[in-house]
Amino acid sequence: MRKLHADMLLGMPKGHDTHYTRSSLSNMSFKAPDSLSEQIAQHLGQLIITGKLKPGDRIQELRVANELNVSRGSVREAYLILSRRYLIDIVPRKGAVVSAMTPKHVRDVYEMNILLIGQLCRRATQNWKDGELEPFLELLQLMEGYVANGQVMEFYDATFNFARMAYQFVDNPYLEDMLEDLQPAVRRTYYFAINLNRAEIDTSMVFFKELMACILARDVDGAEQKLVQFGEHQCETVLKRLESSEAASA
Repeated sequence: MRKLHADMLLGMPKGHDTHYTRSSLSNMSFKAPDSLSEQIAQHLGQLIITGKLKPGDRIQELRVANELNVSRGSVREAYLILSRRYLIDIVPRKGAVVSAMTPKHVRDVYEMNILLIGQLCRRATQNWKDGELEPFLELLQLMEGYVANGQVMEFYDATFNFARMAYQFVDNPYLEDMLEDLQPAVRRTYYFAINLNRAEIDTSMVFFKELMACILARDVDGAEQKLVQFGEHQCETVLKRLESSEAASA
């Protein structure tokens, strides 16, 4: 793990102080920065998602606090976030342990993701208005470029941005929260499926283009069918890779 200071994680220099008048506060659009615990959780989560921290690995609280130069309290809060996102288990007398990626875990993640994304897809297909799909078409062009240039991580991140952009069509904070909490577990399994696998990247690109065509045509049933087929395909791909990985390590 690379060393990061708390101020670097927060993105603010020490001693930074800004004063606002009452009128400027009332007129500005305020978005609170991610908390230190959230940023620690994102940092550790990325290590888990990309396999640098493996299932069963202990994540020692004191070591994390020392390496990131943060308090142990902030690390404990980060552990609670990671637990809620299904990336770690908090085990009595052991502390934080990277959660297993078992066949049941994979099936459960995809079952829930298909249900939640299916609702998102249905609302987007039904509710979009003129001009609202332009950003999606532009993102698809970027994704095609990433595939052509072999930019796996850029493509991988873009697929999740595609789903996030669709939140505007739902206007349901409960659905958004559930999707956000599940997303790290989905990222973990999806990364496991496409990493070093060009065929799966190509398959993903075809899916997004076909899904976009259904959304443009307001074909709700077609869009949901594409989504279910792709989700089931991804699930089976992960299960096969998981089986191969376990056989190789046996």
